[in-house]
Amino acid sequence: MSEDNPLKRAARRVAEELRGGDTGPADGIPGKPSPESPPLAEPTDPREPLPPKPDQSGPATVSPTGQPTGAEQARVAQSGNYLTTAQGVRLYDTDHSLKAGPRGPVLLQDHHLREKVMHFDHERIPERVVHARGAAAHGVFRSYGTAASVTKAAFLAEDEETPVFVRFSTVLGSRGSADAVRDTRGFATKFYTSEGVFDLVGNNIPVFFIQDAIKFPDVIHAGKPHPDREIPQAQSAHDTFWDFVTLHTEATHHTLWTMSGRGIPRSYRMMEGFGVHTFRLVDAEGATTLVKFHWKPRLGVHSLVWEEAQIINGVDPDFHRRDLADAIEAGAYPQWELGIQTFPDTPEQTFEGIDLLDPTNIVPEELAPVQPVGLLTLNRNPSNYFAETEQVAFHAGHLVPGVDITDDPLLAGRLFSYLDTQITRLGGPNFPQLPINRPHAPVNDMLRDGMHQTAVHRGVAPYRPNSLDGGCPFVAGADAGAYVETPVRVPEAAKVREAPESFADHFSQPRRFWLSMTRVEREHIIGAYTFELGKCYEQAVRERGLRVLANIDAELCAAVAEGLGLPAPRPTEPLAEVTPSPALSQLGRSWPADGRVVAIVTGADGDLDGVRAVREAVLNAGMVPLVVAPVGGALGSGPEALTVQRTYATARSVEFDAVLLAGTPGPGADAYTARDAKSTPRPTGSAAVDPRVGLLVSEAFRHGKAIGVWAGGEAALAGAGVPADAPGVVVAGSGTDALSRVAELLSVHRVWERFTP
Repeated sequence: MSEDNPLKRAARRVAEELRGGDTGPADGIPGKPSPESPPLAEPTDPREPLPPKPDQSGPATVSPTGQPTGAEQARVAQSGNYLTTAQGVRLYDTDHSLKAGPRGPVLLQDHHLREKVMHFDHERIPERVVHARGAAAHGVFRSYGTAASVTKAAFLAEDEETPVFVRFSTVLGSRGSADAVRDTRGFATKFYTSEGVFDLVGNNIPVFFIQDAIKFPDVIHAGKPHPDREIPQAQSAHDTFWDFVTLHTEATHHTLWTMSGRGIPRSYRMMEGFGVHTFRLVDAEGATTLVKFHWKPRLGVHSLVWEEAQIINGVDPDFHRRDLADAIEAGAYPQWELGIQTFPDTPEQTFEGIDLLDPTNIVPEELAPVQPVGLLTLNRNPSNYFAETEQVAFHAGHLVPGVDITDDPLLAGRLFSYLDTQITRLGGPNFPQLPINRPHAPVNDMLRDGMHQTAVHRGVAPYRPNSLDGGCPFVAGADAGAYVETPVRVPEAAKVREAPESFADHFSQPRRFWLSMTRVEREHIIGAYTFELGKCYEQAVRERGLRVLANIDAELCAAVAEGLGLPAPRPTEPLAEVTPSPALSQLGRSWPADGRVVAIVTGADGDLDGVRAVREAVLNAGMVPLVVAPVGGALGSGPEALTVQRTYATARSVEFDAVLLAGTPGPGADAYTARDAKSTPRPTGSAAVDPRVGLLVSEAFRHGKAIGVWAGGEAALAGAGVPADAPGVVVAGSGTDALSRVAELLSVHRVWERFTP
């Protein structure tokens, strides 16, 4: 993206405004657990609670009825410098139950014990059935005003700024599952608009497994762990999933997306988001336009490779949530452009022969370009995971004037499902009053009582019409900002449980997706199908999966069949004639390297001056440097001592986007298998490379990552079996020179030549 690009200028302007001069952690390395470094001894002098870290914030301080309170966020957090009960009574001890003598029985009258254990026993609430594992952040959406011609929604007016809360998630796994699993990701955005809350509840894949919401329990039951053993967790590589999607071929398009790199994103910051459904926009005169929503990440769309993801799920199952929080703390604010594809609102609700009500369809961007309408910037981490990320409640029916729904049968069912979920999870109908869910617009809803009612309503007449409360609240007309449903004419028809004929094409869109992939992306899809179907126990399921692939492409089917050791079947219907859509490929463009993590590996006697220079250059480039050395602590002494963030024992290649080697790191004192299983028996010879460094380099090379060396680092390459003249391997005279060339490679994410068959 060039420096004169309007999007880049807008992104830079928003980031500078939001930073307010604060460019992240003082040392440039995120992850500090507390705003103050702790003393060695337990503190004993009473003091007020510490403030949150600079990157953290809670929900806006509005009342349960949407009124700004003006209160500082500290006023709704814990306060006071002494431990108290929930009723504010100070306590002198919380380590010992009240007993009849030191060895006597615990007394029933111990009210503190009762309250403390009671609250602990009820800390958990039911997790989400789907999207249970998530991560979130606060931010702001700034509208360009380019959507004002098709919608009267206030948050899309020119230069309008709207606070947002965005939650990313996996679909199948439980709250305790891993991040880097092959799965669809949720991309849900809560806009706190001046007209009420608007929720754009989408995914990182633009299509869905099913066309009708009545089948949602079926697809989720199939994807979840087998009910007899509750395994496998957070993955689709098992019989019940493939049994369903190979019998229910409308799932084919979504399945193909999931088997591509889209199923294992590198980062939440590097994945697209989609509204999935076709919505209807309404302008000030009542004219309507059909629309699909897109989130385009400023950093591009990038993925993990499968082996890398498998290692990550073992060594760092929190990989994606850590990446999101660290980037925000470091000041590398994630940004997405909101875009829309627009279509005429015709009675048929089709475009170029594509049924817009079928949620298993996309409209290629070459046919309907995505028009940018605003910029989303995430700039603050939550201060409490449970209160914000876990309790945030989205609903596809949270709409604002100017945005309406269509007759998409999947969308219709979602309008029922979300409210049922919130009542079960959050204990009653008053979940909108939780701080993270409160609208930033006045609320006068006449809804009363219920569990967890925190508003203190006034008046005696919560009904309409009334005169006892002066007639308030009054209904509003469209001129006063009321939400008025679009008067769409409903055709006369018999009540039937059927799908339209246009929903019957299950293979032309998957074929377009396959033909739009580059050779490298096709190989990854082949590998994914081979792995997933290979994990199925039943041969019939594997064979049925091949029959589905045969209707997409003969090459795809034959390659997967070869990997499974099965014959490739012939297609059961003619292969569709489709035009590829280059926009579907993740490759072929370059992107900023903001927030990328660079390992600087050195030994105790390495080129420390070079490491200092490289570390500073990495920070100046908006990336995160992590110094890797034999032991923790610091390298060197005095004011120029280098803090070590990772040791050979704690570092693993999957944590880094690129690796720089300052010389040839010799074996550490713990480089033997009894101490660290990543080590081989202690090597001999002064030129030997620590085996864990060799493993790090060889994995990075195998996963297509850029590698740079200087100061004799070629020996480390040789020790890892990496050719010094291989694509993406940089041998330079200095660390800064190596970095500049590696940074160019990072702009395309990986060294794709290494994956060419």
